[in-house]
Amino acid sequence: MSTSHHRSARARQPENSRSFPFLALIGALVLALGGCGLAGGTASDDRTISIVATDSPPYHDPLEIARRQLEAQGWQLDVRYVTDIVQPNHAVSAGEADFNFFQHGAYLQTFNRDNGTDVVPLFYVVGSPAGLYSTRYDDIAQLPDGARIALPVDPANNGRALHLLAEAGRLKLRDGAQVVTTSQRDIVDNPHRYSFVEVDQQTLTQTLPDVDAGFLFSRQAIEIGLDVEGSALLREKDVDAVPYRIVVGGRPDEVGSEKARALQAALHSPQVAGFFKRFYGDWAPLPWTEDPQAQLGQWWKDGGR
Repeated sequence: MSTSHHRSARARQPENSRSFPFLALIGALVLALGGCGLAGGTASDDRTISIVATDSPPYHDPLEIARRQLEAQGWQLDVRYVTDIVQPNHAVSAGEADFNFFQHGAYLQTFNRDNGTDVVPLFYVVGSPAGLYSTRYDDIAQLPDGARIALPVDPANNGRALHLLAEAGRLKLRDGAQVVTTSQRDIVDNPHRYSFVEVDQQTLTQTLPDVDAGFLFSRQAIEIGLDVEGSALLREKDVDAVPYRIVVGGRPDEVGSEKARALQAALHSPQVAGFFKRFYGDWAPLPWTEDPQAQLGQWWKDGGR
């Protein structure tokens, strides 16, 4: 054995003895940080996509279709279903979930403004025209003076029925009122003396029998057995309901990410398109070639105030 080898062996022994606890500590820290996603891995190593979604068929079914497609590509889709419209954006903003699937662009903008969150629309899933429905009357002309009309209380949806009524000549709104920010304060003439009952959007279907007319999302009308188009007293056109297209939301760092691209491809598949056509009908808008981030400013003309 050479002299140099004897020297290096003697030199290493005390150094290794002194550093072993330190190296063990470093190793434990690396393992711990790696488990938290803070070290020792890359985005491509994480094959789980977590999403918070509305507990309703037009959200369940597309995600179950997407789950099967993603699994075939080596992804795991972790879905948490909720029944409220507050948790999903907070969960994404806080990093508790990668994405959410429950809202339209106008609600997302309003929520960010009012709650200080920064969730962005990554892609459209399906258009969501809504309408005014009644269990008592078949035509808007039959709606009596003094009729009670149910509206969703949340600001992003509150003005939609008011705009439909204004377009039908049943009341008048202030000039320049934007649909995503309109409320009863914007009514300047109400010749039929309608009164408006504001309720949580999740209870609109339960409220409908107790009022003369009420605002419903298309999925809600379907869920209670109404003909979405034929039963509506008044109904939005998709071209006028661009702010109300359903989006998948995520944090800004997810724009263009591998996870976002995989989820978008799965939710934009022919199988998902077939589901929407069966559930909604041939009118179901699928604006999959359009970019919500490029369109969000088109209706937010007054800054949301």
